[in-house]
Order: sequence, then structure tokens, then C-alpha cells
Amino acid sequence: MSQLIVYHYPKCGTCRNALKWLKEQGHDLELRHIVEQTPSVDELGELVAASGLPLKKFFNTSGEVYKRENLKEKLSNLSEREQLELLAGNGMLIKRPIVKLGGKVSVGFKEEDFRRIWGTE
Repeated sequence: MSQLIVYHYPKCGTCRNALKWLKEQGHDLELRHIVEQTPSVDELGELVAASGLPLKKFFNTSGEVYKRENLKEKLSNLSEREQLELLAGNGMLIKRPIVKLGGKVSVGFKEEDFRRIWGTE
């Protein structure tokens, strides 16, 4: 089985649940601490493109930094590049976990989505 790259935050319960699920499916994981190894602007651009999701889905909208910086109001006035720079500048702004294998990317953890994307049956 191929090795999945997983951007995660060890203290995040959602990330721990996702890692547990992926390991139970037999996946080999390359873990990247999303704060200590925050993806670059270019990496984030590639992740967004591969996911097929809007850039907004990559923001941790329930996070402290997002709320403190009032990004709900500010994001619509920022270019895509500026939004990517914000994310690359603070790993706590990024929704997690991000799981990647080749051209496949998922953001966040919902078991039904993981089953569809990363299931091994």
C-alpha cells in the first residue's frame, strides 16, 4: 500500500481519530506536523487544486486564530495568493488533517468521506 502524507496537529482530536482510522485500514502514513512543517504557498496551491475544493475549505473556521483575526469578514477581500500566504504563515489556520496521495487530497475528517476516498475495500 502507498504511503499517505498526512498534515496533522497532534493535540487535535479530529486528527487523532483520522490517523486511527487510516491505520486501521492498513495505510502507511508519513506524518507532517502542520504547525512545525506548515505547507508552503506553492504546496498549498497544489493541495487546493488537487482537492477540487474551494480555497475557503482549507481554513480552520472554528479555530481561535480565524476568529481572533475576524477572517470571516476579511477573506472575501483577499486575493487567492493572499489567502494562501495567510495559511502558509500560520499552520493553526489550516483545516486539518490534510491527507494526500498522488493527485488525491482530502481535508478534515468525516468517516464516510474517508471510506470513499481512502477505504481499502
